[in-house]
Amino acid sequence: MKTNTLINKTLRAAAVTVAAIICVISMLTALPGGALAAANQMAPIYSADDLFTDRDLEQEPDLSEAESITLTDGQDVTLTSAGVYVLSGTAKNATVYVDAGDDDKVQLVLDGVNVTNDSMPAIYVKNADKVFITMQADSSLSVTGSFQADGSANLDGVIFAKDDITINGTAALAISSTDNGVVCKNDLRITGGTLNITAAAKGLEAKESIRICGGVININAGSDGIQAKDSDDNTVGYIAVFDGEITIVADDDGIHAVTVLQIDGGNVSVTAEEGLEATVVQINGGTVNIAASDDGVNAASKSSVYAPAVIFNGGYTTIVMGQGDTDGVDSNGDIYVNGGTVEVTGQSTFDCDGVSQKTGGTIIVNGSETDTIPNQMMGGFGGMGGWGGQQGNQQGGWGGQQGNQQGGWGGQPGGRPQGGMGGRH
Repeated sequence: MKTNTLINKTLRAAAVTVAAIICVISMLTALPGGALAAANQMAPIYSADDLFTDRDLEQEPDLSEAESITLTDGQDVTLTSAGVYVLSGTAKNATVYVDAGDDDKVQLVLDGVNVTNDSMPAIYVKNADKVFITMQADSSLSVTGSFQADGSANLDGVIFAKDDITINGTAALAISSTDNGVVCKNDLRITGGTLNITAAAKGLEAKESIRICGGVININAGSDGIQAKDSDDNTVGYIAVFDGEITIVADDDGIHAVTVLQIDGGNVSVTAEEGLEATVVQINGGTVNIAASDDGVNAASKSSVYAPAVIFNGGYTTIVMGQGDTDGVDSNGDIYVNGGTVEVTGQSTFDCDGVSQKTGGTIIVNGSETDTIPNQMMGGFGGMGGWGGQQGNQQGGWGGQQGNQQGGWGGQPGGRPQGGMGGRH
């Protein structure tokens, strides 16, 4: 009897274990790009071919059947059907409303239009399938006072859209805001033109995604420079950069995504408290320069469908950190370096709570190339390197802290290791 009881308990325990494993695997594999895909993902998570249409990429509008509209002071314009509309003129307190059908595509061609509003967006997309905002001649849009709500809609962007928008063209658009620059409640695409945004809060904000494959984007923001986030759904909110020239100066995060932040190309320069932040940060190409006073690249647990990871597959990433308790690359999960070059200058260069693995590429820490990823997570008596812990081939005291002076983007470390038992190394 005792033998049978023991066998039954063993079988029940085994069944529970197997069921739990099957449940976990089913949950992970059922997720679109789920936690299993957040491990060492060497292939790009998103493809530009899947994210942009031909019309998104067309920088010159078809004006053969376009309607011309000249904006004037205090006169709103409401567009209710599909079409191409050329906007010009200089106006105060004038809003262009797009309130078209669910299947309608509307194109707004900015032809030297200048709008300054006290409290309402200059462009307000209430309903459409997609709206294209195409810069044909240099234009400017600004809101100078506190934004006014529209019923339950919290209007907080100079361009405010409840549906998809694409920004493109061959000219420049200057946006100035007492709140956010561009707000999109669905997908925001940028493929051309020049955006110069000065915003008290965020420069670009979307719920579902922000997709960039061209153009010049200059942002000075009092909060995040670029953010993709839906406060009610942590399974969405990704940012994908395939090309373009992006320069951000922000008081909070330079670029912030809830799920994935992917950079495949272009030139990205960020000066911010935190440079890049998402659950998964994947850099496959391009040139990325980060000057940060907190974390340079941060993978944090923000989404239920991905495990935190920082993945370098290509490109050249330069990170210069400020003084204090800062990390060049900080992951609440894993860090993988498979290709490209990662150059980090700072006291704590890499901080990883999970797997740290280098399969290729080049890592440069405080001016010295290394074949491994140094992990600053451990402190204690001598840290990871024992007495005289080593960081980037610089010797400390007993687990001493290496103090460097930063010289801006691409600055070289100076200073010397500092002693002290049990310090960070």
